[in-house]
Amino acid sequence: MHEDGNGDGRGVESAVSGSGVNQPEFLALERELTVLLRRARANQGEMAREVHPDLESSAYGLLVRLGECGGQRATELAAYIGVGKATMSRQLRALEELGLVAREPDPADGRAWLVTLTPEGQARVGRVREARRARYARRLADWDPREVTELARLLHELNRGMER
Repeated sequence: MHEDGNGDGRGVESAVSGSGVNQPEFLALERELTVLLRRARANQGEMAREVHPDLESSAYGLLVRLGECGGQRATELAAYIGVGKATMSRQLRALEELGLVAREPDPADGRAWLVTLTPEGQARVGRVREARRARYARRLADWDPREVTELARLLHELNRGMER
């Protein structure tokens, strides 16, 4: 059982009891997020295989992060993804062997290394992400663009709230 932020040993359940977690809106939210996350996991596996047939599903997020943020230290990537150093090292070695990432000296600290996408990695990840956005556009073609914008805004807020 998880403890609340006060560290008093009470479980999360007791900390939120009576606050409406059994209200229909939270039950619906839980159900819809469960479906969305299940589909997202399946899609991540498909996208990973589209980048490279031997790419592990869990490594796809690393490639996307590097594509969005540029070079990163392995420790930064591990913290972002939420894995330990050993797991990150193993994943980065596999990505290097596939020719998708490379390590280069960190110009800010000669003792450290930055992990970057190779040109091949950039091209493959770019193609897969573009195809994914095209699928979203097709599936949401009958939505009003303002609804798509609002959905993106709400998901952003949800993600920000989950970071706390």
